[in-house]
Amino acid sequence: MLRAILFDLDDTLFDHRQCARKALTAVYASHARFADTTFDAFERAHAEHLETLHVQVVKGEIQIDDARIERFRRLLAAAGGDEQAAARAAAEYRAAYVKARSPVPGARAVLERLHAHARIGVVSNNLLAEQREKLQQCGLTPYVDALVVSEEAGISKPDPAIFAIALARLRAGAGEAVMIGDSWAADVQGARAAGIHAIWFNPDGLPSPDPSLGVTELRVMEPADVAADAILESYRRAHRN
Repeated sequence: MLRAILFDLDDTLFDHRQCARKALTAVYASHARFADTTFDAFERAHAEHLETLHVQVVKGEIQIDDARIERFRRLLAAAGGDEQAAARAAAEYRAAYVKARSPVPGARAVLERLHAHARIGVVSNNLLAEQREKLQQCGLTPYVDALVVSEEAGISKPDPAIFAIALARLRAGAGEAVMIGDSWAADVQGARAAGIHAIWFNPDGLPSPDPSLGVTELRVMEPADVAADAILESYRRAHRN
């Protein structure tokens, strides 16, 4: 019996990508130094710095506010601009990002449908307060029975132990759960290592890193009934074999 459905948050339920793009657009337009760089290149560089610094934040090596400023200090330095403007750019980005927060299209309705079948958990490598705010602002909180975040847990995906914490809170065994997430390494491989059936959320249609595993792919969260049924059927099919 399916008792627990686990989700990643960023870029699975919460649309981090579009929030970041809207926020970056505002910063790019307000700092003349970035005009010599195409927006696509600016966005790629930002994503690289964000990923690098996010790992340090999750490990407790740097404070989140310092990481936000450092991200833009590096971007401004590369553009030959005034690094002292980094704090202002970080504040502009943060304000626009928070304002733009929204769920992945269809995600709220998918959670509502699935909540009738099983308990819902979110497993995320991030800061607890940040992820709580996202769930609340996106209207997802009523459908989430357990939120497990690396900052609180002291471990990060793909460590199977963080999935075990989520299962314990949801009172489910590994064989009674399914995990959906956009990161092959953190979500798919992490869940499989924990004995949990995994579904890869792959909106970009990327090639599977390991087709031999036969991992189910989900490209969109809407129509919600189709996406929810696909998740349930993937679990049923895996447990019929």
